[in-house]
Amino acid sequence: MSRSTIPHTDSIRELARFWDEHDLTDFEDDLEEVVELVFEREEGAVLQIRLRPDEAEAVNDIARSRGVGPTTLVRQWLVEKIHQH
Repeated sequence: MSRSTIPHTDSIRELARFWDEHDLTDFEDDLEEVVELVFEREEGAVLQIRLRPDEAEAVNDIARSRGVGPTTLVRQWLVEKIHQH
């Protein structure tokens, strides 16, 4: 049986799918330490909103159907409204 290789991609979705199906310890010989910053958090304010359980479930369902996370979906909606205003 041939062993899988770690995908060379910038796709978070593809990497997440790969690591959901594989164990990191199977790839210890392929790993290398990275000392420079790989991901940098964008500057910006963090807002917290409260939703009723049914509202949160609806957001999660819509986000899943669009292939994005709920936070990304809500941010997209807010940015659209800001630009409409």
